[in-house]
Amino acid sequence: MRRVATGLTALAVAAALTACSAAAGDRATPEEPAQDGPTSSTQATQSAQPGATSPAGQNQNLVFYADGKQGQALAAVKRAGGTVVEEDGKLGYVLTQGGGDGFAESVGADPAVVGVSPDRRVIGATSSLAARAGGRGFPDAGSMAGKGLAQEPLAHLQWDMKMIGADRANAKAPGNKKVLVGVIDTGVDGKHPDIAPNFDRELSRNFVTDKPKDERGETLDGPCEVPSCKDPVDEDDDGHGTHVASTIASPINGIGIAGVAPDVRIVSIRAGQDSGFFFLKPSLDALTYAADIGVDVVNMSYYVDPWLFNCAANPADTKKEQLEQRAVVVGMQRALDYARGKGVTLISALGNGSTDLGHPTADKQSPGYPRGDEKTRKIDNSCINVPAESKGVISISAVGPSGRKAVYSDYGLEQTDLAAPGGDALDGKGAEASRSILAAAPEHVLKAGGRIDASGKPKGADVVRDCHKGVCSYYQYLDGTSMAAPHATGVAAILISRFGKPGPGGLSMDPAAVEDLLYRTATPVACPTPRAYVYKVYGENETHQCEGDQARNGFYGHGVVNAWKAATIEP
Repeated sequence: MRRVATGLTALAVAAALTACSAAAGDRATPEEPAQDGPTSSTQATQSAQPGATSPAGQNQNLVFYADGKQGQALAAVKRAGGTVVEEDGKLGYVLTQGGGDGFAESVGADPAVVGVSPDRRVIGATSSLAARAGGRGFPDAGSMAGKGLAQEPLAHLQWDMKMIGADRANAKAPGNKKVLVGVIDTGVDGKHPDIAPNFDRELSRNFVTDKPKDERGETLDGPCEVPSCKDPVDEDDDGHGTHVASTIASPINGIGIAGVAPDVRIVSIRAGQDSGFFFLKPSLDALTYAADIGVDVVNMSYYVDPWLFNCAANPADTKKEQLEQRAVVVGMQRALDYARGKGVTLISALGNGSTDLGHPTADKQSPGYPRGDEKTRKIDNSCINVPAESKGVISISAVGPSGRKAVYSDYGLEQTDLAAPGGDALDGKGAEASRSILAAAPEHVLKAGGRIDASGKPKGADVVRDCHKGVCSYYQYLDGTSMAAPHATGVAAILISRFGKPGPGGLSMDPAAVEDLLYRTATPVACPTPRAYVYKVYGENETHQCEGDQARNGFYGHGVVNAWKAATIEP
């Protein structure tokens, strides 16, 4: 997930990596292990101009209405001084404009309205409906597909694939070109040599317009790379989505690494800003689009901004803030239900706050946007992280190379469904980049971040370069439940490739059946002994309590995903 972990763990991890990098000279360790968290997103209306924002005072809001109450809600919008810009009958909301500063509280007082959220985006030129059009086009994966992960030059660095048996599985069940995997993220570098063969450019969509500055005039996404501020569908200016896509489906092509399911198709469905924020509207549009084109499984390694925990009626929040959180919970649940009803298996990262999500006590990160608005709130288990704790979503915790739950990973008996390799640079003596997850990275992002020099040489051990016939590709080690979730998504793609039936998009499989097989093929792992596991982090201790039994517990859920069992099980 894209948010930074909080507390002792995050500080210790950051310090460990900095110290390791300094001591090793040219051998820097990952810049963001355990600091990769959920995020949020945005989308455009038909009438707006590229890069334009709403006129002064013409604030836009998403107004969600109760079932059968659309007419009453529209009347409430009108009474509050707003006008309807766009309607979405599938998810039961309208996009409104105007109404002034008190609009949310005024319209939200009507019993027909179940949530009101500001639309925190720059308005782009392409409507959500228009973006759903388009044909298919997919390049051949190449003659080396199916020869096995060991074929790849950097396979020896992929401890994660060996842990889940993907090194054996990809020779037996590499996936199927008819399986569409949606990566709802910051974008995917579709030109990366180790992603391009499996990247479906025609189906990919960008539901986000870059926002150079936030509402306060502070830098957010930075300068727009294109005049419209809407990046091409094969671009990722953050690197997060590219890493995720590579873990799922980097092909077996004699370049770099191999993903869990190296023969499936990747569809980039961008919902994240360059800055890593994921707002509500783009997330709704991304899920609806995935459902409508026949995507089989989506990976969601983010949370919907600006609330890390969404509470319906927290006394620490204003009425407007409460309405926004209700809108996030209701709106996303409707979008998730819509997608699942269309055959989309939903997989999410659990989070990187080292938090027992079954017993949360405080939220110090919300609201995370605009930056600087954070406050400390008392919370309880009625407050949820979205989409990780939404219904119908399979949520993934992270483990390190030793198999222990990663120090940064969130956990919880109700919340953890499965575990997967997410990396843990501190899972051993000292901090080592090689304990993290290696996957593709956009060259221009590494260059902008100072991780490679002018000649293309990596500046530290967190970046690896692989060159063939004058063409170089780059890879980066990262930690996070964001890195764990795509392992589970890849295993789901293997199962759908094997057992899916012809359907929209190519193949189709009931998400409930995919979920059942994911659980049945997972490797059960019991809670540690003692259950109160103590992480020793540079002279300080942090204790995480594991609840449950080997069949289902708060650290590992139903177990660690197993690609080999998924490739060989016969239901």
